[in-house]
Amino acid sequence: MAALGRVIAEAIVHHYGRPELLRRLADPFWFQSFGAVMGMDWHSSGITTSVIGALKRGLAPIQGELGIFVCGGRGAHSRRTPTELVAVGESTGLNAAPLVRTSRLVAKIDSALVQDGYELYLHGFFVTLEGDWCVVQQGMNPERREARRYHWGSDRVAGFFDAPHSAIEGRNVGPIINLTDPGAAANRSAGLELVRQGPDPLITVLHRLDNSRPQTPDLFETGEPTLPVTGARHLVMPAHHDVRAADVDLRRLHATLAAAADRGPKDFSDLLLLPGIGARTIASVAFVAEILHGAPCRFRDPARFALAHGGKDGHPFAVPLKIYDETLGVLKRAVSRAKLGRHETLEAIRRLDEQARRVDEVVAGPSLADYVASEREHSSAYGGRTV
Repeated sequence: MAALGRVIAEAIVHHYGRPELLRRLADPFWFQSFGAVMGMDWHSSGITTSVIGALKRGLAPIQGELGIFVCGGRGAHSRRTPTELVAVGESTGLNAAPLVRTSRLVAKIDSALVQDGYELYLHGFFVTLEGDWCVVQQGMNPERREARRYHWGSDRVAGFFDAPHSAIEGRNVGPIINLTDPGAAANRSAGLELVRQGPDPLITVLHRLDNSRPQTPDLFETGEPTLPVTGARHLVMPAHHDVRAADVDLRRLHATLAAAADRGPKDFSDLLLLPGIGARTIASVAFVAEILHGAPCRFRDPARFALAHGGKDGHPFAVPLKIYDETLGVLKRAVSRAKLGRHETLEAIRRLDEQARRVDEVVAGPSLADYVASEREHSSAYGGRTV
């Protein structure tokens, strides 16, 4: 995962620049799809930890060259974020002080100003040489065994107290206090005034309250989830582990497979002559091509990307290690050639994505059940493995 994450990040930066990688990481649909194509459980909260960990490990040797640094992580690693940001500043000349303040403020906002029943346990901070940044945090609700992810991007943050998030994704568990909402401005002002006045006025008000309700109501009592705002994009991850037809846009799946079958022999003739490289590998590369070049609207079914390299839990099928390694080899060669001024392989990968978009309204293909059955039938030949 670290190797695949590294080469995909390199390809995105090569094609679109460092800000684009941050923009993608701030998109919860792309983030989930990215984790799925890496072979992580497609619907798991562990995708967040794994993607951040894989990028931190994979980019570490080339972070100075690539100009993107990954700080923080899960648990104790999250608390080391300020120290790591200072180290980035010392090695690059970047002013780390505002970045450290941002890291602490974002963590405090999502733990104190957004009270939604989820306890933060992960904080990932991505920063570029230009000082652009992205934060991905995750909280857990232990009773429900559910997670919620918080995405931030510096390109969207005009102020930290006026709907600053790129996204907050996770099922609501009850009433929410969100003091970052624009409608909470008066509430924030009133709270600040109470602090300035000291405790006496507040105590006076509390003494006048009706004592008929001595108990504080449970803000996060279990109830029906709050419905999403109509028209908004919401990432809803089901409880089931297996990948079902309802989880996948079959039209787009068929387009990806058709693009691989059509463009593969034309654009990858030199690669196909290498031992082991075949149609199945080109199909996986086609999924990666969409991760590299796909439009935001094409990531609304993250489960589809689990069909590239399976999942470590065996859903939809065991991770085909041989195919995984071959896909990684194709991408490494493409990036290495591009660094030498030879862009033909990276361009061939881009054409896979273009072809899929052209044909996704007209092609047909196997059902999801047939596709998964075929993968499981060939699992041993592909080096299938689960964890």
